[in-house]
Amino acid sequence: MPDGEVCGEVRNNGGVSNPETCPDCDQEPSSADPLLETAVPRHRPPKDLSKYAWLSMGAAVATIVLKVVAWRLSGSVGLLSDAAESLVNLVAAIVALIALKLSITPPNERFNYGRSKAEYFSAITEGVLIFLAAAAILYSGVKRFIHPQPLDNVGVSLLVSAVASVLNGAVAWVLLTRGRKEHSATLTADGKHLLTDVWTSVSVIVGVGLVWVSKWDRFDALVAIAVGVNILVTGYKLIASSGAALMDVSLPEEDRRQIEGFMRGYCGAEVKFHAIRTREAGYRRFVDFHMLVPGEWTVRHGHDVMEDLIDAMLAKWPDLRVMGHLEPADDPRSYEDLDV
Repeated sequence: MPDGEVCGEVRNNGGVSNPETCPDCDQEPSSADPLLETAVPRHRPPKDLSKYAWLSMGAAVATIVLKVVAWRLSGSVGLLSDAAESLVNLVAAIVALIALKLSITPPNERFNYGRSKAEYFSAITEGVLIFLAAAAILYSGVKRFIHPQPLDNVGVSLLVSAVASVLNGAVAWVLLTRGRKEHSATLTADGKHLLTDVWTSVSVIVGVGLVWVSKWDRFDALVAIAVGVNILVTGYKLIASSGAALMDVSLPEEDRRQIEGFMRGYCGAEVKFHAIRTREAGYRRFVDFHMLVPGEWTVRHGHDVMEDLIDAMLAKWPDLRVMGHLEPADDPRSYEDLDV
């Protein structure tokens, strides 16, 4: 490029008028670039799912009240353990609300890829809270087993607890359905936690009912201990899955197989792929690949084929973020990254 000329513009008195990006300078693209002005974003904006966290919080408050009433009426340590888990649900819902709000904030200079992984911190926090609740439940259960006490007002207490379980079950179904649809780790974790709470409540109701029928008071303590062990397992699974996601675990095997099969079937025999990698971060799922094309193809033709492929992938999987790298198939250097 001739001295004094910047991207087709002539430097006058040291000034530059609307420089355009080119290989010979470091100037930013002009805001008047018609291609930039007419470009349509490929990806849909993230959805604000915080209303589901508010739903979870409301359900948690309602079930805490109901289960505390059931515990106070009966004196059952099993029902107390059930109420303690609902308290954890409330704290987890508050953490989920913060994570969901944070995860949809747009990328900036410090967080170039956004904050969608904030959801996994929420899920890990929920797992830790589950562990703490389990420890408290196990302590209460062992203590009650050593010092058994008769139960009061069992029939009314079980009815109140059953109402709380139905409420939790309905909210869990909503959270799981929406969480899977939106690939939200936070909603899915919260839904699984509530569903665990439902099964816990059912077990407690059955156990306390058996105490009522058999008159063996220590059975109430055994129910509480069983609930505590079950909650420990749930917390471990939640922490393990979220920890794997923080370390960029690949998409599920079935999803990867479908994506790779679609790519190879779409482009035909002339085009090959390698270094296909996947990961997920909250509601975002990422795929990147290297596409090998005949060396005689023009850059324009290869680019068109790859962009058509990406458009087809996004039409089938709208939540994907796809990045492709074009390489000539007849260049040995194109195969140096087969182990990526």
